[in-house]
Amino acid sequence: MFDNLRRRPGPKDAALRRARVCYNHLAGDMGTRMFARLMTRGQLVLNGDALTLTGAGDSFARECGIDVEQLRHDRAPLCRECLDWNDRRSQLAGSLGPAFLSRFEELDWAKRDPKTRIVAFSRAGERAFDEVFPVD
Repeated sequence: MFDNLRRRPGPKDAALRRARVCYNHLAGDMGTRMFARLMTRGQLVLNGDALTLTGAGDSFARECGIDVEQLRHDRAPLCRECLDWNDRRSQLAGSLGPAFLSRFEELDWAKRDPKTRIVAFSRAGERAFDEVFPVD
């Protein structure tokens, strides 16, 4: 019955599938992996529809060099779930998601390509990301 339903295709470019910018936060495989690790470690929790940063998540973000207190004063919610259009899994938006991406750039882990939305991780950056947000 549902065999004829068309699946929404993700990007064909492997680099776009791996890591890209969605609005202003990290998306793609690396973005959904980061979200999943934060959830698995109890640093983010879903309460109904509300995504909340826990005390452990607050400490983790601060250890990463993110000024969480400043983000709490932003207009945008601190944490928001955004559905990745490639694999239909969650990624971190709100003000915290862009703060992580900016921090990755500050650390020279990654660089955005504004023409393509690709986020290219350096080899050292990819290793560091893998240590902080390991693959299952």
